[in-house]
Amino acid sequence: MRSRPAVTGSLPRSAAVAAVVATALAGGLLAGSASAADTSTDGTAAATRIHDIQGTTRISPLAGKQVTGVEGIVTGVRTYGSRGFWMQDPETDDDAATSEGVFVFTSSVPTVAVGDAVSVSGLVGEYVPGGLNSGNQSVTQISKPKVTVLSSGNELPEAVQVDEYSVPAEYAPQGDAAAANSINGLTLEPGTYALDYYESLEGMNVRIGTSRVVGATDPYAELWVTVKGWEHNTPRGGTLYNSYESQNTGRLQIQQLAPLAQQPFPVANVGDRLTGTTEGPLDFNQFGGYTLVARTLGTVQSKNLQRERTAPQKQGELAVATYNVENLDPTDPQDKFDALAKGVVENLSSPDVVALEEIQDDNGAKNDGTVSAGETLRKFTDAIKAAGGPAYEWRSIEPENLKDGGEPGGNIRQVFLFNPARVSFTDRDGGNATTPTGVVREAGHAALTHSPGRIDPANPAWQDSRKPLAGEFVFRGRTVIVIANHFSSKGGDEGLTSSHQPVPRSSETKRHLQAEAVNSFVKDVLAVQPNANVIALGDINDFEFSETAQKLEDGGALYSAIKSLPRAERYSYVYQGNAQVLDQILTSPGIKKFSYDSVHINAEFADQNSDHDPQVLRFIP
Repeated sequence: MRSRPAVTGSLPRSAAVAAVVATALAGGLLAGSASAADTSTDGTAAATRIHDIQGTTRISPLAGKQVTGVEGIVTGVRTYGSRGFWMQDPETDDDAATSEGVFVFTSSVPTVAVGDAVSVSGLVGEYVPGGLNSGNQSVTQISKPKVTVLSSGNELPEAVQVDEYSVPAEYAPQGDAAAANSINGLTLEPGTYALDYYESLEGMNVRIGTSRVVGATDPYAELWVTVKGWEHNTPRGGTLYNSYESQNTGRLQIQQLAPLAQQPFPVANVGDRLTGTTEGPLDFNQFGGYTLVARTLGTVQSKNLQRERTAPQKQGELAVATYNVENLDPTDPQDKFDALAKGVVENLSSPDVVALEEIQDDNGAKNDGTVSAGETLRKFTDAIKAAGGPAYEWRSIEPENLKDGGEPGGNIRQVFLFNPARVSFTDRDGGNATTPTGVVREAGHAALTHSPGRIDPANPAWQDSRKPLAGEFVFRGRTVIVIANHFSSKGGDEGLTSSHQPVPRSSETKRHLQAEAVNSFVKDVLAVQPNANVIALGDINDFEFSETAQKLEDGGALYSAIKSLPRAERYSYVYQGNAQVLDQILTSPGIKKFSYDSVHINAEFADQNSDHDPQVLRFIP
């Protein structure tokens, strides 16, 4: 599960402004900055214009300075959250790098209205959404303002059309190596880089036409569109993220200015169209970067996206699935259990083995030392049976309290469900939270010393993270070893719109160690039996093209089976409008023929039972 970063503990907006200004000054980014008012040709003081405040880099040349009499037309008013308003100078300069719009942070509900001509005096600063350690770009603003309304009912500055012709194909400039790859001090090149283009419009009134929805409406009343209808399309209407070098530059987050109580936000799924005109100020949001905050919102045209159903396994085929059920515990409503169960039965066609991730203990996030998950699994398997599915049995290892990460108190773990009418589980006693399972030869075949058992649980790679669960199954007389995984999340990584380019991915370090540990274990199995049927699967929290996947596959021990699909169909998750792979099923060389399906039932929909799509592999052992 990818969740929003916690807001608690971040700097207050005024403190963040002061801190980023101090950082900019210390880094020399403000060297040679202009004064708050230039001098005209006749020697009198010229008024400060908005483009003087914005400048040609991401950091205002006037950051930390007082400005007076800055004039503009109010283009949007935000009365909730970070309260304030946007204003724009209707008279532009001839420099495409300088924005003509700026946000005025009022703290309290603004007293201005859209269309007011205003004069503002205040302190210029740079606010970093999410805090200084987030890596996010900053928003230039005027704080502690004194606002004078000069007139009302004025025509708004003409909106800048953002479309496939205006947004560059190249994503971001290379950051300054001498400043930790920061792009803050670089002169904007809006005709060359998409991030520079959007930054050159920060705070301005922008407009998009009919656009394809690539990220479904979420609980925070936002969705994602692309203004490039052709960019890395998936067959179901999304936009594929398929390499670190090839970004999808047409993606924009859409929010709205009006509170939900006044104007409910539209519900949209991936592939729908946001038709007509959507217009409003361009902001930078902590949870996605550049965001069109709509004053006028288009209409959603549904394309009636349907949830997929995978083909049932044939009599001689073993079907193995992985499904992240998103922090499932008995305190969840029965509706969630029923919906997930229906998905297993109807959409996944009741696989023989299902590896579950994010099964929580019997009281969920309550932190009282409870680690058992029997009630969670009883409710889930009962719901599956009620939906017409098999009477699944389960196997798992209870974690040590608070040792496996995830939601505090939840004690998430991986679990095997299996249909005893089709497949048997080989129980080998002795496995527990701290005892590693090993590999031995038994009757000429590889066997686990503990089943279920954990792989190398004392390895530092698994500190505060979910330990892999290994189990030995028998199908039609053939042994299959299955390893259920839930690697460390991407939490802590900076976003694609980071002020550091290329974007640092600090969370990879731990996943690389985890991948090496699983790969080493699989090699131990293959050393005993080269043609063994081994499946490693689960929420890998990384892409099929990532170094994590390469380390899992090292030496040919495993193959990421999602790569057998056409490239445009390789995704299990949608994040900020990018369809991408997080969930994988990997096979050993002994599994030579298989069919693979990423079953799209959640990630593309506003109405989700989980944020992940399950994966299914069918093969003949």
